[in-house]
Amino acid sequence: MALYWTVSGPVEVHTGREWSLFEWADRCAEARRVGFAGLGIWHADLEHLLETQTLADLNRTFRDAGLERLELEFLMDWFLDEDDERRRESDRMRALLFEAAGVLGPHHIKVGNIPGTPCEPARLNESFGELCAAAAEHTDTRIAYEFMPFDVNVRTVDQALAVVDGVDPNGGIAIDTWHMAKLDIAPDELRRIPRERLAWVELSDGTRESRPDLADETINHRHLPGEGEFDVRSYIDACLDQGYTGPWGVEVLSDELRNNPIDVIFTRAYQATASQFEHERSSA
Repeated sequence: MALYWTVSGPVEVHTGREWSLFEWADRCAEARRVGFAGLGIWHADLEHLLETQTLADLNRTFRDAGLERLELEFLMDWFLDEDDERRRESDRMRALLFEAAGVLGPHHIKVGNIPGTPCEPARLNESFGELCAAAAEHTDTRIAYEFMPFDVNVRTVDQALAVVDGVDPNGGIAIDTWHMAKLDIAPDELRRIPRERLAWVELSDGTRESRPDLADETINHRHLPGEGEFDVRSYIDACLDQGYTGPWGVEVLSDELRNNPIDVIFTRAYQATASQFEHERSSA
């Protein structure tokens, strides 16, 4: 799957215009042309698309292109107190994402803690359980918790497992190889995640040594799979060994990549990602 930040074009990640200048129909056509099975939509882009199209329109264009897999993201601040302004905005976005999921039928909705807001583990687990239960009333899509270096509450596999402990079966963990590498989580550690909780996997590459500004590195300087120093294939093997059978996403936030023409972006993203699975095909 070609995830939003990989193929959105020249957006301003977390600092300005986050919606894509590429038409939805063009993104769908390019995904189909190069071989992707689906796409991702960021919440700000979804809101922008809905200014001129309906959810039914978006779904029709997506399905008519022969695409099957979709990601919706990103929900933050859902664990805050209900009277917190950030929580009220989160609830508004949650309603939109749940409504969209009911029409678009995504593989998952991705959630997490990009702002790095502190939360007690028990509260986080309880709130995630409530979120998953609420989602199940609207859609059968999975709710995937993505943990990352900026998440002050969840920075290890054990902490991620604690978040999903005891929640509805639709709740699970999202793995991004970029975040795993930057958190010094080795591929073998992913073998401790039960198959039923391994909800989603994203592939991204980079350098082992981090830049002074990790936030800037994360949103501007990632590499396509196989073009950096991470052991992407070992992460893939670990997930396969755990029985992961879901789709794979490529999430590469790169200033260099997103300033290319749309056809170049999609072609490069697909070829680099597909190459990571050549060893699987050759050994089959």
